[in-house]
Amino acid sequence: MNELVIRLPATARAAPMLRHAVREHLGAGSGDAELCVTELLANVVRHLGEGTPVTLRVTGNGRAARTRVELTDPDPRAWPVPRPAGEGDESGRGLALLDAVALRWGVTQGHGAKTVWCELDPGHSPHGRVAVITGG
Repeated sequence: MNELVIRLPATARAAPMLRHAVREHLGAGSGDAELCVTELLANVVRHLGEGTPVTLRVTGNGRAARTRVELTDPDPRAWPVPRPAGEGDESGRGLALLDAVALRWGVTQGHGAKTVWCELDPGHSPHGRVAVITGG
């Protein structure tokens, strides 16, 4: 299976580089995956801090039936929690965006880390989205 793996410190400045890498890996139609990567990275920066080591993994090649995007960070306790964002709020919409474009998404807890992941279907709009939370 075709896989892209990038390890780097989470910073706001890393977002354009990650989007570019995802676009190069997946080709045309990578917009939803790029959006998911940006939102997952922003969550790490906001809730765990600049410089937190992360690993991005994108499985698939843009032509497969499904693309999986994963972002792993070293804090198994800081789980993303969807919350409603008000009209004037400048943040709080990341997980809502993830839920809107992904077929399903979730969190997997490992030993000393967690992975927030989503699955995308580049050829179809999402139906029956499901959030999946698993412990490790």
